[in-house]
Amino acid sequence: MHEKVRKGKLVLKDGSVFEGTLYGGKRNAVGEVVFTTGMSGYQETLTDPSFCGQIVVMTYPLVGNYGCNPLFNQGKKCFFQGFVIGELCDCPSNWRNEQSLEEFLTEQDIPTLAGVDTRAITRKIRNHGVLQGVIVPAEMPEEEVQKLLDLPAVHNQVEQVTTPEVYTMGEGKLHVAVMDFGIKRNILKSIEAFGCRLTVFPASATAEEVLACDPDGIFLSNGPGDPKDLPEVIENIKKLIGKKPIFGICLGHQLMALANGADTYKMKFGHRGINQPVKYLATGRIYISAQNHGYAVDEKSLEGKGINISHISMNDGTIEGLEYTKHPTFTVQYHPEACPGPGDHDYLFKHFVDMMEGR
Repeated sequence: MHEKVRKGKLVLKDGSVFEGTLYGGKRNAVGEVVFTTGMSGYQETLTDPSFCGQIVVMTYPLVGNYGCNPLFNQGKKCFFQGFVIGELCDCPSNWRNEQSLEEFLTEQDIPTLAGVDTRAITRKIRNHGVLQGVIVPAEMPEEEVQKLLDLPAVHNQVEQVTTPEVYTMGEGKLHVAVMDFGIKRNILKSIEAFGCRLTVFPASATAEEVLACDPDGIFLSNGPGDPKDLPEVIENIKKLIGKKPIFGICLGHQLMALANGADTYKMKFGHRGINQPVKYLATGRIYISAQNHGYAVDEKSLEGKGINISHISMNDGTIEGLEYTKHPTFTVQYHPEACPGPGDHDYLFKHFVDMMEGR
């Protein structure tokens, strides 16, 4: 059963107000409002560090119907600022259910607004682009809401989500150095499953520290925020280029492009969800992918850089994968490990292994 019902509201920077019922954390939520289109995988979404600092709107209307289980967590905690859903299921049913979504949100201190028209919010974001927003109690005066909306944007998301210290996992014959910018648990498991042992480094690790462990390959992980907020990381990546085979995803994909002289830009509303179609240009095959990004590599900036486009989005034609001709490096913008999402992208991990083995 719910506690005493609290009324709340989502207020967007353009003045739009959506009223509903408050659950979860007691604090106010302040952040960029984005939407994600997955029909399942809400707990994996909630614990994906790439959403750090954002207010996330679920377009699917009913959330929480199969409960929660620590097994599904993709990070050490939920880094959301806030959560917006159509209907919160209060009677979950699944053989692995150990906790209701409401209990999880309260435990993680995530302000959650339910009982709102999430499709209307999504349409507004699609038309206008992402907007700053707040989730606050319904009675909060307008001037206090405005003060929250005027708070400066946060730029240290990677610092919040990266590992605080180096750690290892796996016992495979191939050794992969992982740069953790906010990595999901299932990415580590996916690399490990291909016969690799991993040494995971904080985002602040230097190129010299990474290369000192003598890896067979280097992996650049997903993560939150604007890649241009990480100039020191970009400089370190420049020193890694050409030393070992490199595979990057999501934020790692963007950072590698910047390290090679290409450019990135903020998208109008980004790609977030587990049903995003991408085309692999080498074969013409279309894959359904899991994605979570608000920035993209600028195609015009690739000219003369020795970078070829390998994958594109079938929705808007933006770049979803790059291959580098001057050094053994390839990157994709989406999440090949899925969790949640389709698992059709093992060929990318296999390609990374082949590169490390000299094939």
